[in-house]
Amino acid sequence: MEKKQIDFLHKDCADATSRSLKILDELKNQKLLIVGGTGFIGSWIAELIAYLNDNYQFNTSLVILARNIDSFKEGKNHLASRKDFQYISQDIRNINELPRDISYIIHAAASPDNRNHVSNPLETISTITKGTDNLIDSAFKLPYLKKFQYLSSGQVYGKSKSRNGLITESDFGPLDCNKVTAIYPEAKRLAEATCCAYSSQYKLPIVIARPFSFIGPYQSLSKPWAINNFINDALNNTTIRIIGNGEPIRSYMYPADLAVWLLKILISGKINTAYNVGSPYGISLKDVSKIIMNIAQSNATIDIRFNNSDMSRYVPDTTLCEKDLGLQINYNIEDTIRRSIAWFKL
Repeated sequence: MEKKQIDFLHKDCADATSRSLKILDELKNQKLLIVGGTGFIGSWIAELIAYLNDNYQFNTSLVILARNIDSFKEGKNHLASRKDFQYISQDIRNINELPRDISYIIHAAASPDNRNHVSNPLETISTITKGTDNLIDSAFKLPYLKKFQYLSSGQVYGKSKSRNGLITESDFGPLDCNKVTAIYPEAKRLAEATCCAYSSQYKLPIVIARPFSFIGPYQSLSKPWAINNFINDALNNTTIRIIGNGEPIRSYMYPADLAVWLLKILISGKINTAYNVGSPYGISLKDVSKIIMNIAQSNATIDIRFNNSDMSRYVPDTTLCEKDLGLQINYNIEDTIRRSIAWFKL
């Protein structure tokens, strides 16, 4: 990774910690395990922990467990040689034993990329369900474990029955289990039920986070999500194609906020409770494409391909995080897109 990219990430971490240092204080002198820690979320947690250790003497040990550790080290050399970081190359389904002195676990294994779910649905189910079973079994043996956080997904809500346009933690709707597109959210639902069972029967301290949509550093513009494609097209001055009427409402959280929210939920979230993680400020795909065009100063054009009746909304209600944990959004949609475009231009 180039120095200008590292400096960019350090600036984000500095901004995030300037507002949240006190709420993360309980991580001092603790050992944190991130399973599936080489992905987008794991990378951001690692950056924030490294920054806290280097600038505020948190002395937090970080263990990163994933299947492809070597590629992570190659792409993030500034993290690879850190003495406060330990790396374990292993499939979550094959874990037998974890370091005994772990005090916190974040289970972030399983990609949200729907191309993987459709092309290899059985692997998706196995990683999410069997992997979660195996990890919890291993965590159950840890004598100093304070909290286990399972990263689920906002997709578990299915066709939400939300009345005000914001999806609360209880707004579940149907999923069509006979469609391969339901593989990922159905598996996530089962994994959540497993967490609930262990928490209820064995008093394992489990808390659940349900991430929604994000854009920023460590995201890939090749991912099959609308905003990623819009930014890629705008930066390359090619046509931004919106498949639909452009009216579906989405929201986007900047990853510096995401990392702080997840760590705070890990520390202070109520056991056997699920928390939405994302921005509650929705925007239509048509409008977000216009903001991207303006900020990128792009010569691209916008092509709305079909005039259908899609008015879907995928926006979380984050009242629980705000009231129970004192969390807030620090980057609005314009800030999020501006920072994201600046990163992708590096």
